Amino acid sequence: MSSCESQSRESLDSDTGHNYVTVIPGDFSRSRGFPQPPDQYSDYSSTRNGGDLHSGGEEGGSSEGYKTMSESTNSQWERTDDSQSEQPSQALKVCVYLMTDVAFHMELEDGAITTVPEMVQAIVNDEQLSLPRSAASMFTLWMCSGLLELQLKSHHRPLAVRAKWPALLARYAHATESRQRRDEPVLSFQRNVFLPRIRDQRVKDPKVLELLYHEARYNILEGRYPCEVNHYIMLGGIQARLELGPYNPQQHTIHFFRDQHSNFLPVHMRRGVWTSWFHLSGKNSPEVRLLEQFKRIPANTSDRKLQRKYLEFCWSLPYYGCAFFQGQVEQPVRGLTSLITHQDVPVLVGINTQGVYVIDNVQCCLLLGLKYEELSWDFAKPSQEDNPDCLPCLFLQFRVLENGTRVSKILQVFSKQAVMMDALITGFVDELKQKGNTASGSDDVDRPSEAATDSDETHMPLTRRDLPQAFLGNKLSKLTLATFDEEADLTRNELGKTLYFNSLRPHTVLYS
Repeated sequence: MSSCESQSRESLDSDTGHNYVTVIPGDFSRSRGFPQPPDQYSDYSSTRNGGDLHSGGEEGGSSEGYKTMSESTNSQWERTDDSQSEQPSQALKVCVYLMTDVAFHMELEDGAITTVPEMVQAIVNDEQLSLPRSAASMFTLWMCSGLLELQLKSHHRPLAVRAKWPALLARYAHATESRQRRDEPVLSFQRNVFLPRIRDQRVKDPKVLELLYHEARYNILEGRYPCEVNHYIMLGGIQARLELGPYNPQQHTIHFFRDQHSNFLPVHMRRGVWTSWFHLSGKNSPEVRLLEQFKRIPANTSDRKLQRKYLEFCWSLPYYGCAFFQGQVEQPVRGLTSLITHQDVPVLVGINTQGVYVIDNVQCCLLLGLKYEELSWDFAKPSQEDNPDCLPCLFLQFRVLENGTRVSKILQVFSKQAVMMDALITGFVDELKQKGNTASGSDDVDRPSEAATDSDETHMPLTRRDLPQAFLGNKLSKLTLATFDEEADLTRNELGKTLYFNSLRPHTVLYS
């Protein structure tokens, strides 16, 4: 667990009986690692009697619905070292990082037995941050690194989770043993993945809005939220105005944005090495378009208004608020050359309260997006569990019109984190079935368009509803899909049996 320098620490009052937090401003690179594809959602295997998700109504609504999806647990993840709790408590110094590039230096009087709610409450109660009480229900602690992201549950003790980190990496991380040994996680204060986006849209507190903005900005810059080019330019201009202040023609030149545009645009939009070398700037170059967008923002526009404008666009994206998992999918075979050089493509699988999204975050495009009422799914273990190149699989089944015929398509996602994807999808689907279309306090953004009536726990009714706008369209030609005609009438059990035997061949793990 990370510890901070004590030189910025304020003096502690020994007469008070609380945890202490010191806000330490810091300049942290956005690639510092913790918002990378997450995976520990086997922790959230859901049962029908699990905790109910509710929207919470007003901003200060109850937080109870967002702490856990159920009490069903993964043994390795839930097992704790009881010897720690039997030892006398010892004060510990830890750091919690915010997406706003601020670090909290916390001295925990209860040390190793301190739980997540206690640490979250200490952050929310800090006078320097001035967060509202509702922030405790909107944000929670994550333990994250470049290999693994884990949203901690309310009963977790962060120090115990840190002690298990090597074992968690060995089980779930797509990385070599050497890379795993170098991995160092941090504690992060981030948005709760179970929070319906209606809660975000109702936020009025500027401090909470700022936290949401910085997390959305990170996901935009890392290619997790695919957009069209003009949208990236628009968002980059807003970010530049927030970070640079009003336009100054003496300072904010084309040359300035040529050097700085990598701070405001995702990697796939940054200029090529040759144009950078020769300092070429056409009228459609990223720096020119970014500068023009930046200049158009009125000087008197408030930061709060700009942050909300940025968030309003992100809220319109179907994959806003996703938990992201690492995986890989097969490339379509095209020609003899592809047979020789055929490799799987790394992808991110985003899962939120609305659906499942398969994203190529290198090319920054949505490959497949499905609402829960549009899909069926299954999970399969590898046949050779001792073979590191034989990965678990998540299967996604959906219906499309192909040459005038309605057919079922099935995508196979290979991932060590497939079991957690399955558990998180199950949890969200179970909640949607419980709430149906009559859930109070929920809007059209977060509830299904049709009530779930299928008797199978995890087989939702399959309906086709095209996603709007070009950049949200499914790119099925980039995926290897199994096809069944409408008469196949696959049930969940048949789906699992059929695809299980097709998934046994080894797939080389794409190491990071």
